[in-house]
Amino acid sequence: MIYNSSKIIEIFNNAIKNYHIIDNVEQNFQNIISDEHYFEKLLYKKCWIDTVQWHLEDIIRDPNINPAKGLEIKRIIDKSNQERTDIVELIDDYFYEQFKNVNIEANHRINTESPGWAIDRLSILQLKLYHWKEEADRTDASETHRQNAKIKLQVLENQNNFLIKAIDMLFADLQNGKAVAPSFKQMKMYNDPETNPVLRAAKKN
Repeated sequence: MIYNSSKIIEIFNNAIKNYHIIDNVEQNFQNIISDEHYFEKLLYKKCWIDTVQWHLEDIIRDPNINPAKGLEIKRIIDKSNQERTDIVELIDDYFYEQFKNVNIEANHRINTESPGWAIDRLSILQLKLYHWKEEADRTDASETHRQNAKIKLQVLENQNNFLIKAIDMLFADLQNGKAVAPSFKQMKMYNDPETNPVLRAAKKN
């Protein structure tokens, strides 16, 4: 399989577009990618999680939010972050399985960022592009606001082009044995009732 950022972005943009049909953080998730396309299915779910969380982050910043509701949303965001991390690691596992038999060149370089976390950045960047374009096109906003949004949008487009090139170069180098990119497992402790001392104490009571 040939990996490239253009195909990944297409999947991300489909997830973002489909979320905004209803545009509700409580809507049911349905993965439109069939099971035989495992990698693409992971990508679609990844971006859907990011999109829902984007809007949860908006909601929780309401200065008039009910504290109990705010705490409820904070816990949903925590759960979402864990799911996001889990999917990134599954994406990395997929890549390492694909590249496990590649002959590594003696003078290979070591990439500090794994393919999964580079793809994570690409997903978030598509969301930024989508929402800053909304701001640039807002008819109820001032001309100054729209112009400032267009400036930010141009910066994001430049970042997107740079990231696309960097990811595609990483894919090529991994496939050709010119680079290795270790997966740094997150090993989060605060969601686990055995490793979070507060949760562990609560469990005993």
